[in-house]
Amino acid sequence: MAGAFIEVEFDDRAVQQLLRRLVDLTGDLEPAFADIGEYLTRSHDERFGRQVAPDDEPWKELSPSYLARKPKNQDKILTLEGDLRRSLHYEVSADQLLFGTGSKYGATHQYGDPRRHIPERPFLGVSDDDRDEILDIIRDHIQAAL
Repeated sequence: MAGAFIEVEFDDRAVQQLLRRLVDLTGDLEPAFADIGEYLTRSHDERFGRQVAPDDEPWKELSPSYLARKPKNQDKILTLEGDLRRSLHYEVSADQLLFGTGSKYGATHQYGDPRRHIPERPFLGVSDDDRDEILDIIRDHIQAAL
C-alpha cells in the first residue's frame, strides 16, 4: 500500500493473549481483521468530520496563504474534494491488517513536510477508544468460535 498506512502492534499482553486464543480457536484472523478494518474506517471517517488526530488533538489550522487560494471547503482541513478521506481503506489476510491510504499526499499530511511548510496533521492512528473497540471485536470473535 503506497501513501501512508498505520501498523498497529499491540505490546499489550491481554491483546496478544486474545489474538493467540482466536488463532487457536479458528486458525484464521481474517474475519476479525475485516471487522476491525470496517470499524477503523468508520472511526477515521468520524475523526475527519471532527478534524482531529487519533489523540483527539485538533489538526493544525490552514495557513492564511493557502486559505486565500483554496477554492472551496475553506472550513475543512485536509479536505478540498474529499479524496483523502475517501481513499482510506484496509487490506486483510490471515495474519495481518493494513489500514491507510494509497494517496500520494497521505504521508505528507500525516507526517508534514517542513520544506513546503506543511505541518503534520495526523489522521491515521488508533485512539484509546479504538483500542477498546478492537478488543471487543476480538472478544466477540472468540465468543462466536466457542
